[in-house]
Amino acid sequence: MNIPLIKLTPVQGGTHPHIRTLLVMSGAVVAAILVAIAMILSFGVSVSEALAAFADGAWGSPYAIGASINRSLVFALVGIGFVLANRARLTNVGGEGQIAIGGITATAMSLYGGCENLPYGLAYLVPMLCAALAGGVWGAIPGWLKARLGTNEVISTLLLSFIAVWLLYWCVQSADLLRQPMTSGGTLPESLTIPETTQLPLLWPDSGLGINLGLAITLILGMVVAAVISRTRFGFSLRSVGYNPQAAKRAGIAITWTMVAALAIAGALGGLGGAIMLQGDQYSLKAGFSSGYGFDGLVVGLLARNSITGVFVAALLFGFMRSGGINMEMVAQVPAALVLVVQAIVILILAGSTLWLSRKGEKV
Repeated sequence: MNIPLIKLTPVQGGTHPHIRTLLVMSGAVVAAILVAIAMILSFGVSVSEALAAFADGAWGSPYAIGASINRSLVFALVGIGFVLANRARLTNVGGEGQIAIGGITATAMSLYGGCENLPYGLAYLVPMLCAALAGGVWGAIPGWLKARLGTNEVISTLLLSFIAVWLLYWCVQSADLLRQPMTSGGTLPESLTIPETTQLPLLWPDSGLGINLGLAITLILGMVVAAVISRTRFGFSLRSVGYNPQAAKRAGIAITWTMVAALAIAGALGGLGGAIMLQGDQYSLKAGFSSGYGFDGLVVGLLARNSITGVFVAALLFGFMRSGGINMEMVAQVPAALVLVVQAIVILILAGSTLWLSRKGEKV
């Protein structure tokens, strides 16, 4: 399944395509905000009170800003993987499962993998690398199925996500796997807290932001992937396979390897996102640990329109929206699901505008 992405090209006469696209995106945001305001009013809540709670949760304190940025890291990693795979016209919708697999692996390595006493930062780096490797394997499976058997990667990545989420539930429910020892009937179905040495260090410990090392890792990986896509032979192979697999094969490009590698890298980034969630913020594995972040990361990748810079912008937007929505629910009793409604409206309007933009002279 190919997700249409809008690529701007110059046109003769009329409004410049960049301006048209900006107008459509701005209109989508305005429409979503108006619907959100109407829904807030329907709950009988003061709009000013709800928006104040949203702003306070999103950026009202150094801690809130840091929490929003930390959330955006996972969205960005999944989105970067989506953009890379989409260069080969492959659609990775399995971010949720890859995050879950990464979290499971990072927890197991931190608690029982002998990483606690490793020197030179390896105590937290090794679980992250293992999580990325596990996510890569989880992504490579649908890549191989697509290349060798023609299986639709949208279906296979999505179904593997369901499997991974249920594996997560099994791990935290079974005392033989990752569930903490049951000392009473009230013991929660979650893992033990990972050792302090396996937790990601903070970048600015005295600032109150709470931003962890995952920020630097994500930024570096984003720049690396951008360079790989635009400046390497592998990036050229991705584009070639995406545009015309048969021509790419005649040109000597390894179709199977390229497809498997593309989805494996996307999966590895998702697995790394799960490790960053576990080691940088939550510190123990719980049921529902992935919190829908994989699907938000998919939307980030869609909105980025094949741009790594766009991924970071959209990820930040979603990170602040998540934090603001949570606080709005706690303070103003407005369901945090309202944020999901706003996201869905923006996506639907942008998707519906694709045909209109193409008729105005833009390639889809």
